[in-house]
Amino acid sequence: MVAVPYRMIAVSLLSLSFPAFADDATIWGLGVGVVSTQKPYAGIDREYTPLPVLHIENRYFRLLGTTAEVKLPAWQWSETQQLNVGLIARYDGSGYTSDDADILQGMARRKGGVWAGVKVAWQNPLVNIFTDWSHDISDNSHGQRVRLGAERSWKWRGVTLTPRIVANRYDSDYVNYYYGVHSDEARAWRPAWQGDAALNTEIGLNGRWQFSTHQVLMVDVQTTLLASEIKESPLVDRSNENQFFLSYLYYF
Repeated sequence: MVAVPYRMIAVSLLSLSFPAFADDATIWGLGVGVVSTQKPYAGIDREYTPLPVLHIENRYFRLLGTTAEVKLPAWQWSETQQLNVGLIARYDGSGYTSDDADILQGMARRKGGVWAGVKVAWQNPLVNIFTDWSHDISDNSHGQRVRLGAERSWKWRGVTLTPRIVANRYDSDYVNYYYGVHSDEARAWRPAWQGDAALNTEIGLNGRWQFSTHQVLMVDVQTTLLASEIKESPLVDRSNENQFFLSYLYYF
């Protein structure tokens, strides 16, 4: 069974927009969702997985999906421009077990983990720019990731559409953990392989429909174009991975 792509879910949910918070206001939302993903490993099947969705947020803290954030003081220099900074932690369910696909037979399990870091987002009237750095504090991959992206929202009545493009740089520890083949895992049909740092390109579209005061439907589609450093892995036979997420949330 392939791991649920929790990093996509976290990014998708963070595309939701909400009004400014009063000093004592807290948002509480609970719902369900289903995620579908096609990983790039050769012969691996598409996975469909239901999961609960929880959203708790105020001006100091956010828990949304699999990502938690402590919000640091923002810097606002005009009515339409603001710089937001936060400390983030998220669960990343990347990885696989040896029975997920024939190409993975005899491979040691690759686990997901808890990642932590810092994020910065520049809100402005033209396009929102965001970046974050995080690392695997669970010491499974020992990896690090840097993201730099841009997104813009268009709203019409209760519908919000937000396209995005994101560059994701993964260091060599991450690439080797999830796509590398150790010498003791090598076979005649699967040579040992170690990769370098990789820069993937993510293209996505988030749609949100608030059809009542308390209810929201959200859909997110995304494709990630894999760097050559990952496509060269003997475990991979695709140039991209794609994901789809649908959720319903009720706000109290």
